Amino acid sequence: MSISKVLIKWYNLNKRDLPWRETNNPYIIWVSEIILQQTRVNQGIHYFYRFIEHFPDIKSLADAPVDDVLKLWQGLGYYSRARNMHQAAKTIMNDYGGKFPQDYSEILKLKGIGEYTAAAIGSFCFNTAVPVIDGNVIRFLSRFFGVYESISTAKGKKTIKKLAEENIDSKNPGTYNQAIMEFGALQCTPKNPDCIECPLRKECYAYSNNLISDLPVKKKKIKITKRYFNYIHIIYKENTFIEQRTEKDIWHMLYQLPLIETKTKSSTQEIINHELWEKIFENSNPEIVEITNTIKHQLSHQQLFTRFYKVVIKKPTNYLKQNYLTINHADIEKYGVPRLIDRYFKKSM
Repeated sequence: MSISKVLIKWYNLNKRDLPWRETNNPYIIWVSEIILQQTRVNQGIHYFYRFIEHFPDIKSLADAPVDDVLKLWQGLGYYSRARNMHQAAKTIMNDYGGKFPQDYSEILKLKGIGEYTAAAIGSFCFNTAVPVIDGNVIRFLSRFFGVYESISTAKGKKTIKKLAEENIDSKNPGTYNQAIMEFGALQCTPKNPDCIECPLRKECYAYSNNLISDLPVKKKKIKITKRYFNYIHIIYKENTFIEQRTEKDIWHMLYQLPLIETKTKSSTQEIINHELWEKIFENSNPEIVEITNTIKHQLSHQQLFTRFYKVVIKKPTNYLKQNYLTINHADIEKYGVPRLIDRYFKKSM
């Protein structure tokens, strides 16, 4: 029996009951795939339901303000995913008459959609015989066929792609693609895979050669950048002050409190002496009522060491009024903010 038949048979017996598997609507598949790119299923499913409830189709997503999309995405991280979806929805409305393109090459042109997502949408919805290649697929193929090249190298990527193309079920590519991904997620797991119950263990190179823990060949460790954030939570009567992150950096287009970023951990006096602190307060004698302990916030390639300074003022300075948005504390929830700041507000309010 071919690999594809074994995987599809296993899939039909073991697949999880997930809402996006009940449809071939490309919009639904697209949303689910983007959410799950860097999010576990058990976390992402809540966001999926909420996203579809607010934006049930391409038009509703395209018509929504990007701030509303980002607010709904709050907590998922990797906010470029949401911004790209919003832009792609506009493109579909403007260039494709509101209908999701069916051709694989056209799907690839949409902002934020790479080869994996295009293959998933194409095969699940339009029966396009293009293999999906994600971490689960890479792990299974590496172990089963004994791939020693690191997937971070051009040679390793080429080898995996060739194996994926050779083994896809051309008559039933959608089910096959879902099957191989599900097999990697549930059966051929990163740690402690259930090899005893694996229907392919006898043919598996890694199992036969006791290399399960060695394959796939791990990527080199990515260097983690450390950053030091000092947020200023300014209280003026019932109001506070926020700004939108506009630089091409983390959390692009989300809102935040006034921020002093330093290269190293700084003392309170160093923050008070900082040029931006002096501009914001202009010798107005602000009252610091609380300083949090340092909060460590982990991102994929960055560690943020953050402190929040809660400061009460009697009157906002011109610099503060001109450079920041004045909002009522009760309206904070209307703005999309990083999870780090959201957690702070929930504790401090």
